[in-house]
Amino acid sequence: MPYVDRQNRICGFLDIEENENSGKFLRRYFILDTREDSLVWYMDNPQNLPSGSPPVGVIKLTYISKVSDATKLRPKAEFCFVMNAGMRKYFLQANDQQDLVEWVNVLNKATKITVPKQSDPLCQMDNANRQAESPSGKKQVSYRTEIVGGVPIITPTQKEEISECSEGGDRNYLKRSQSHLPYYTAKHPPDNAIIKAGYCVKQGAVV
Repeated sequence: MPYVDRQNRICGFLDIEENENSGKFLRRYFILDTREDSLVWYMDNPQNLPSGSPPVGVIKLTYISKVSDATKLRPKAEFCFVMNAGMRKYFLQANDQQDLVEWVNVLNKATKITVPKQSDPLCQMDNANRQAESPSGKKQVSYRTEIVGGVPIITPTQKEEISECSEGGDRNYLKRSQSHLPYYTAKHPPDNAIIKAGYCVKQGAVV
């Protein structure tokens, strides 16, 4: 069963198919460290290994997209689950059914991308900062976002507010407001050669 060590990391033994599609599972000691944003595994518990022994494998948690039961995908591998990381699927075997469920839950929880709610402290701080930046007596500039050809286009919805902000020496305020825009207009490559396309989830306010 996975357990929490003194450094608040989730640890335990699992069998992993290190060579993809080989069908050969090897016993390894796994450490799920959310502070280091990584899942590492060793030949044995590092306490039983020589000091400074390197891990056998490392995966950044941001690369793991989904962890799920794989007993149907690998019927011959008992208590098997799969971990999707980048372009590869890692198949692992737990000790029993309860061990499988617990590992799937802790891995999915550690790799889950959460969007803060309006009531979260970070959102409240961000709103307070924006209100503090807003000059007294001036209206906030509002924008409309449209998706045209897959590209976000941002246009001001009220021209009067922009003209008010532009006059009377308040141009700095307009620049600050534009710096908080959620998107920017992307420039296509000159030959329109798209290398990679698709959806992704982004965290943070900086592009």
